[in-house]
Amino acid sequence: MDKIVIKGGHPLFGTVKISGSKNSSLPIITSTLLTDNVLSLHNVPNLSDIRTLHKILASLGVKVSQKSLHTWEYQADTINSFTAAYDLVKTMRASFLVLGPLLTRFGECKVALPGGCAIGVRPVNFHLEALSLMGADIEIKDGYVYASTKSKRLKGAEITFSRVSVGATENTLMAATLAEGKTIIHNAAMEPEIDDLANCLVSMGADITGIGSNCLTINGVDSLHGATHSIIPDRIESITYAIAAAITRGRIDIIDTRVEHITSVIEVLKAMGVDIKEITGGFSCSGEGNNIKGIDIVTSPYPGFPTDAQAQIMALMLTAKGASNINETIFENRFMHVPEMQRMNGDIILTDAFSVKVMGSSELHGAPVMASDLRASAGLILAALAAKGESIIDRVYHLDRGYEDIETKLSSCGADIYRYKDTPKE
Repeated sequence: MDKIVIKGGHPLFGTVKISGSKNSSLPIITSTLLTDNVLSLHNVPNLSDIRTLHKILASLGVKVSQKSLHTWEYQADTINSFTAAYDLVKTMRASFLVLGPLLTRFGECKVALPGGCAIGVRPVNFHLEALSLMGADIEIKDGYVYASTKSKRLKGAEITFSRVSVGATENTLMAATLAEGKTIIHNAAMEPEIDDLANCLVSMGADITGIGSNCLTINGVDSLHGATHSIIPDRIESITYAIAAAITRGRIDIIDTRVEHITSVIEVLKAMGVDIKEITGGFSCSGEGNNIKGIDIVTSPYPGFPTDAQAQIMALMLTAKGASNINETIFENRFMHVPEMQRMNGDIILTDAFSVKVMGSSELHGAPVMASDLRASAGLILAALAAKGESIIDRVYHLDRGYEDIETKLSSCGADIYRYKDTPKE
């Protein structure tokens, strides 16, 4: 199992180019199931989650072809299976997104209940209730969702989510593109990744209005065609490298990103004393001057402060002057990185399952720590960059799910970081 070793305490200076968005790529790649024509995608990041999804699609009969490092072509004209098996689905929650496209195009599917990061229950009931309203017969048996249409096509419906759900919005949106009639999704997720998916679907011939709002209207069409689409930059990766500059009291230019997608985080960083300036194609982030101070934040759905940046901002808060508070409102089990940061001398008080107080002014020390999920991995990396001495971060396979070439990008800015494989003893 790979580990990452970091000798921290050095300010980082340099330029980081942001990769394509993982959370955009996964649903957009899955949308290839909606057509028998070729879908060509650019700016696809080189990540383990992408490779897992490729295996799932190939098992269904999709032709998956790599044209360059970040360009792929997909064609679902020879689907020979409607089953997404447990051995693949268990490793990645986003694989559940094959449900809507398979059901709406072929009228049946069998999809294993999903796995992924252990950061909360994240039930799939919103997905299933929406599809049921569209006329699907749903049965859960032996760890699988069995779904079929009562007629040849799903029917348009008016759907209101009681709680914002990115995955349920994506599954319902894709299913609605080929449904008969109009579907209206109320309280839809508004993340940029939803917009990216919707724009790709429109380029494939879908009829979608309300993109960028929390109410999406989809008029079903008889078929979709192929398209060429470029994935948006990964906003969470942008945030992570911005905090890397701030926490090490260095300066990093972050390019090939979209500042408008991370406004809530930039506002928080500025309020903490981080110097941020827009530059061509991105922004420059600096923590020089050591003027970082504490702040209180509450995670919330987009455009609020993202839960996916909570572990990273916690690392920065450890080095700030004064106390900070974090209220996590999205997932009930997303503070598993707290004990690991405490091992690095982080002064953190877990007040309840959803709240922590970060006391600040911690002199972080290197330590062996263990990553519990993707974003916790990033938070520990950041803490290690600021810590004195050596940190060894275990279970970094989580990190490989969402960060492309993180060691290379950080080392190019002066980080003392390397990866090694832990060889089992005889």
